[in-house]
Amino acid sequence: MAQASRARVTVGGLVLAVTLAAVLPPSAVAAGELPSVKPTTETPAVYDDEAGGNADADDPAIWRNPAAPDRSLVVATVKEGGLRVYDLDGREVQSIPAPKAPGPDDAPGRFNNVDLVHRMKVGSRVSDLAVASDRGRDRLRIYRIDGGNAGAPLTDITDPSAPAIFSASPEEINEQRTAYGLATWTDPSSGRSYAVVSQRERTALSLLELTAGAGGTVSYRKVRTLALPSQFRLPNGKSWTPCGEPGELPQIEGMVVDPANGTLYAGQEDVGIWRVDADLEGTPKLIDKVREYGIPGTYDEATEECVPGSDPGYGGTRLSADVEGLTLLKERDGDGYLLASSQGDNSFAAYDRELGDDNEYEGGFRVIAASATLDGTEESDGAAVLNEPLGSKYPNGLLVVQDGDDKPGEPGRDATNFKFVDLKRVLDALDD
Repeated sequence: MAQASRARVTVGGLVLAVTLAAVLPPSAVAAGELPSVKPTTETPAVYDDEAGGNADADDPAIWRNPAAPDRSLVVATVKEGGLRVYDLDGREVQSIPAPKAPGPDDAPGRFNNVDLVHRMKVGSRVSDLAVASDRGRDRLRIYRIDGGNAGAPLTDITDPSAPAIFSASPEEINEQRTAYGLATWTDPSSGRSYAVVSQRERTALSLLELTAGAGGTVSYRKVRTLALPSQFRLPNGKSWTPCGEPGELPQIEGMVVDPANGTLYAGQEDVGIWRVDADLEGTPKLIDKVREYGIPGTYDEATEECVPGSDPGYGGTRLSADVEGLTLLKERDGDGYLLASSQGDNSFAAYDRELGDDNEYEGGFRVIAASATLDGTEESDGAAVLNEPLGSKYPNGLLVVQDGDDKPGEPGRDATNFKFVDLKRVLDALDD
């Protein structure tokens, strides 16, 4: 994540990735030759300080208004700042605060990732929902989307009794090994809707079934869990674990489910992209690795950074840790792309959506500045794409990406926001 990369550098962090570029082979830095696209607009900057409400842009989701596509919305997390809802011009429509801390020594709500569920029956209504992972309180928060309510399209319908996901006590919640990444999906055979949630600083994934409760509320129940590996056997016979603070395991954040085949793609930030059945059964497969895969590191307590060792050459060539922001670009013929944010080198990688092609790498791109006031993206975290017409503004669809360093910004303040990119520009770049 962008904020974490600035605060402390691990073997998958941005500063380390830049340091390694000087010693990596040319194939590993060939991403500099990627085509570029320019954004069409951006959302207002948010600031991760007390004056800004500790808001830090993270993850977006795009909701298409079927009755009026021009009035479609982007729902986005800004961590302790809660949720923001934007129109297609990037203007803020609604701001929803994260829950307050229940006590003076407790963590406040902190919204990390968001995804959508379409046409779930809740009470007597069938509604589209926005589901967010609340890292601060270790829960999901669920919101009904009402496109006809222009001033407040999201309404909180979370069951007050919704349980903690990974924590067994308030003390464990405050340790913040809590709900982190998130992807939703609906099983076409049963019509049941689910969320796959990852655990911060751990490798655990939890499958939760969303359940309609009394009074038009929504809760969830845990179905099963899966732990991705934290140690890896290298070709030279050595065991490798990505470097991090003592006690931390290589976590997962960016996730997306392909609804056509129930496949979950999960980005283990300092490792690579995994593919596994969304019901968390079966054997996970690592479909691509970050460049830093296999590089040993030693954590330095004084600098709070990892000091890298020699690169044994077992990493990939397309992703630079952290791997973030997985999103699925669906095409009408069943083809399309899995897009991934390569946070360490400010680029995006595209993989073939079709399993028959084993998610073959298809190219990449960068989002660069469109003008002196509309910059590109750096340290990009979350991303969302929708290949459907969104009225006159985006008749070819839309890509929304987080910018971890919005410019020009205000001096001395960390500014983040979201960039909107005409999807035709992305498709043209990938076709080059």
